[in-house]
Amino acid sequence: MLGRVAPGVCQVVAVVNHQPNRNMATLKAISIRLKSVKNIQKITQSMKMVSAAKYTRAERELKAARPYGEGSILFYERAEVAPPEDDPKQLYVAITSDRAIPRLTTPNSRSFARRCARRRCRGEGGSYCEVIGRLPPTFSDAAKLAEAILTSGYEFGSGKIVYNKFRSVVSYQQSDLPLYSQKAVQGAPKLATYDSLDSDVIQSYMEFSLASMLFYAMKEGACSEQSSRMTAMDNASKNAGEMIDKLTLTFNRTRQAVITRELIEIISGAAALD
Repeated sequence: MLGRVAPGVCQVVAVVNHQPNRNMATLKAISIRLKSVKNIQKITQSMKMVSAAKYTRAERELKAARPYGEGSILFYERAEVAPPEDDPKQLYVAITSDRAIPRLTTPNSRSFARRCARRRCRGEGGSYCEVIGRLPPTFSDAAKLAEAILTSGYEFGSGKIVYNKFRSVVSYQQSDLPLYSQKAVQGAPKLATYDSLDSDVIQSYMEFSLASMLFYAMKEGACSEQSSRMTAMDNASKNAGEMIDKLTLTFNRTRQAVITRELIEIISGAAALD
C-alpha cells in the first residue's frame, strides 16, 4: 500500500518544484525582452536627435533655394510657355522615391531617375545618374545633372521634374515642375514681355533655369526626407515607451504571482506539519 502511494507523493512534489522554475524562466524572458526594447528606444531617440538637426539645416537651406525654382516657374507662366504641338516627346526627371516610377513609363518619354529605380525602368529608354541624397544636395550636384540631361542627345518638347514637395513636419506631397525646350520658349506668345532675348540668351537662361529647378527640387526632397525620418523615429520611440510600460507591468504581475505562490506553498507546508 505504501508502495502504491509513494509514487503519487513523489509526483506531486515534482510538480510543485517544477512550477517556480517555469515562472522564473518566464520572468527571465520578460526581463531580456524589456532590456532589448529599452536599448531600441535609446537608438531611436538618438536617431531622432540626429534627424532633427539635419531637418533644421535642410529647412533653412530650402528657404534659400525656393527663389530659384519659383523664379523659373514665374518666367514660364508670364511668357505663357506651352508644350509644342509638333513635338510630343517628353522628358521626366525623378527626384523622388519609387512612387514616381509608374509616371515615368509613359509612351514618348525618357526618364532620368535615381539609380535605385534602375531595375524597374530598365528597357524603357531611360538614362540614369548616380544617387544624390547621401549628403545635402548642392547647386553643383544640380548643375552636373542638368549637364547630363542637356548632353544626352535626347530632343524633347516638354517634360516634368517629379519631386517630393515639403508641406509640414508630418507631411509632404508628390509634385512636379514644368520643363520646356528652347523651341517652346521661343514660340511663347508673351515672350516679348522680356526685352533683348535672342537665341543665345534664351539658351543660356534655359541651362541655368534647368539647374535652378533641379536644385530647388533636391532641396524640397531633402527637407521632406529628414522631416519624415524625424517623425518616424519619434513615433518609434513612443511605441517603444508604450511597450516598455506593458512589459514592466507584465513583469511585476508575474513576479508578484511567483511570490504569492511561494508564500502559499510555505504556509501550506507549515500547516501540513502541524
